[in-house]
Amino acid sequence: MAGCCAALAAFLFEYDTPRIVLIRSRKVGLMNRAVQLLILAYVIGWVFVWEKGYQETDSVVSSVTTKAKGVTVTNTSKLGFRIWDVADYVIPPQEENSLFIMTNMIFTVNQTQGLCPEIPDKKTVCKSDADCAAGSAGTQSSGVATGRCVLFNETVKTCEVAAWCPVEDDAQVPKLQKTSLFWSRTTSGTPNLTSASKCWPAGRNILPNITTAHLKSCIYDAATDPFCPIFRLGKIVEDAGHSFQDMAVEGGIMGIQIKWDCNLDRAASLCLPKYSFRRLDTRDVDHNVSPGYNFRWPFAKYYHDPTGTEHRTLIKAYGIRFDIIVFGKAGKFDIIPTMINIGSGLALLGVATVLCDVIVLYCMKKRYYYREKKYKYVEDYEQHLDSPWLSSEHSEEEEKAAMSPQRKFQI
Repeated sequence: MAGCCAALAAFLFEYDTPRIVLIRSRKVGLMNRAVQLLILAYVIGWVFVWEKGYQETDSVVSSVTTKAKGVTVTNTSKLGFRIWDVADYVIPPQEENSLFIMTNMIFTVNQTQGLCPEIPDKKTVCKSDADCAAGSAGTQSSGVATGRCVLFNETVKTCEVAAWCPVEDDAQVPKLQKTSLFWSRTTSGTPNLTSASKCWPAGRNILPNITTAHLKSCIYDAATDPFCPIFRLGKIVEDAGHSFQDMAVEGGIMGIQIKWDCNLDRAASLCLPKYSFRRLDTRDVDHNVSPGYNFRWPFAKYYHDPTGTEHRTLIKAYGIRFDIIVFGKAGKFDIIPTMINIGSGLALLGVATVLCDVIVLYCMKKRYYYREKKYKYVEDYEQHLDSPWLSSEHSEEEEKAAMSPQRKFQI
């Protein structure tokens, strides 16, 4: 308890004031200057030159519109020879910052509502009605079970369901040969608008020097035409390090990244977009569960035949979704961040003193000698406590010299 009271009294009634001690040492002096030079290099080189700490920055705010063009052809056993244009393979026609291109499909034509057998699998194969639970509808089921076990073909029986019949069979994804090559030559335009703010000027990625004639004929190429906003889909996938032919089978997700990094202390014409591409969906051979990207879409919606029966053609669409990701920042000189960073840099210079003090007082051979010169304990003079300066062993001149704020030790 006494120790705690003594510590509390020392905390309340003691005052520390800096004492200047000049140490003549080549090692300590060189170390001090080296640390100061490192701090100056950091503040000037990193904060001001590289990070442009003298600028006020703002992030990009943008809007993206997309448009696909191109015609392709398929020749399948179900559909025969068929021409596809953008109204067929761009689903839906417009998305927010995205574009979906259908590259593969499973067609189930002329579906009507009725009763039909399920596709055979471990859960639907049956031998009698006792194997089918009436009214059940699992997440993988095509409809609501009726409780009957019916023939699927001559040798297999499955549970009957009330559903859109015939039910879809997607056990095998169709293998593409050269069909996807037609889609790979499809082009996509991605106009990107940036809004005006305190730092940003209003603009877009169709640069002022791009004419209408050039826009109709140009195709993006990182080496020859890096600012053309028209992209060939196969080239996007190729630049991301993947094969369009393989990706088109089960689909996937691609990212088109548009980066704006603008220094508005220079001419606004130098504020240019940079494009990069990467695949966003996981493609791991060892963990390839539910690969690709697909969804179901009623082609031509719903229609009625002359008898009034409702029909639909269901498409399980596999394709590539292109997500357009816009990011970046703009910077412009401002006095406030400049002064803040200058002040922070000056404050960092104090680190050199702290580091040198630690080494001198705790690491060097003469540390105890330096500590004796660095720290001095003075009792309360006014209360005439037991102070060595008030004893007869010290002269009045020594006392005045000790109390003088101008005293400096040279070591």
